[in-house]
Amino acid sequence: MTTSSAHGFSHTSEQFQQIVDDVLAMARAVGASDAGAEVSEGCGLSVSVRKGELENVERNRDKSVGVSVYLGQRRGNASTSDFSQAALKQTVQAAYDIARFTAEDPAAGLPDAEELATPEQVKRDLDLFFPWDVDAQTAAQLARRAEDAALSLDKKRITNSEGASVSAQQSHFWSGNSRGFRGGYASSRHSLSVSPIAGKGRDMQRDYWYTSERCALDMAAPEIVGRYAAERAMARLKSRKIDTCEVPVLFESTVAAGLLGAYVQATSGGALYRKATFLHDCLGKQVLAEHLDIDENPHIARAKGSAPFDDEGVPTRARRVVDAGVTQGYFLSCYSARKLGMKTTGHAGGSQNLRLTSRLTQPGDHLEEMLRKLHRGLFVTELMGQGVNYVTGDYSRGAAGFWVENGQIAFPVHEITIASQLDQMFKQVVAVGADAYAFGAKTVGSVLIERMKVAGS
Repeated sequence: MTTSSAHGFSHTSEQFQQIVDDVLAMARAVGASDAGAEVSEGCGLSVSVRKGELENVERNRDKSVGVSVYLGQRRGNASTSDFSQAALKQTVQAAYDIARFTAEDPAAGLPDAEELATPEQVKRDLDLFFPWDVDAQTAAQLARRAEDAALSLDKKRITNSEGASVSAQQSHFWSGNSRGFRGGYASSRHSLSVSPIAGKGRDMQRDYWYTSERCALDMAAPEIVGRYAAERAMARLKSRKIDTCEVPVLFESTVAAGLLGAYVQATSGGALYRKATFLHDCLGKQVLAEHLDIDENPHIARAKGSAPFDDEGVPTRARRVVDAGVTQGYFLSCYSARKLGMKTTGHAGGSQNLRLTSRLTQPGDHLEEMLRKLHRGLFVTELMGQGVNYVTGDYSRGAAGFWVENGQIAFPVHEITIASQLDQMFKQVVAVGADAYAFGAKTVGSVLIERMKVAGS
């Protein structure tokens, strides 16, 4: 694959490959027993408008070379944004000097040669790169279309806007190590978002909506994004507080992805080897309700969490992470795997395209049906604050959403806190909706939890 200035980049992948080879040769020359290097470049455009007026135009361009040098089991790291031979030599020397004065770590080191991706695995094309040749004027026009659609949906109730923005980002990298791995690819991510304000005086509510894809042509039309954002903001008008209670809680699909994120965090190598997780030593144990599965597929074309190999050059693999509520595997890099006496799972850099599903979900279980299943309780559409403790599993977040009676939305609610323990929440999931939504690299429908404490007035 050749990437060049035609895509907004100032370096080709061939130049990157040469830099990696040069850096690894320099590391060998100074006496490194092993070395790894990655060179990357990114560029993009972000444009925002507010009430039709251009507010911000930002161009970004960055590049970097990172080097890891090993002296046995001592590791040093250094990076530079200067690609000249002199700067590369200095960076390698800096990494070498750091390694010399670092304590030995039995878990440090590159992946074993047999753990690295083969040339065939490296070349797997996942369709991740769609450069978007959009200029500031066109981007502003798209943002205005989204904002206009929001503001004109209901001129009495949509009274203001926090603006709309369009972002086009693309990057490419190449990495290699002294054990023979070489690989890299280009990727892109583009988005459009809008945030309208409904109501006046004390009863003002904001909400937002967005669309984000690898390919700009796959994004939702600006008018659809704008109208939906306005509908969400208007639905929140006349929000009330509610009394403290203990009731079933339905998480909208967009916020339910956070529960999947919490599971990943709790079963990731770093948390496990430090014993800083409430799910310590959970392999082969029941951690979710019996009807739940979590699948991971890193090889979905155009998906946001797709990658042929991880940050260490280990191939990614499709797998079932949780089967019938039982943990089948962790999320491990080489380092955390060695700390745990296990093998890497190809997760240096995080999880890849996770999907939470329930064996009980029927094709008709869309949001209306999920509200009927909730019957009486809280439907959460927004979460605030960082009140999740992964060591103890304590969960307490500010929330906003809707009170539901007899399976129907009764009125919007705000200024509440929902609280429980994550291990209980995972086992008390009674239903997952068919309204699956891909939030970044996580896909999940709305999630109904049997009981949570809701602190109101």
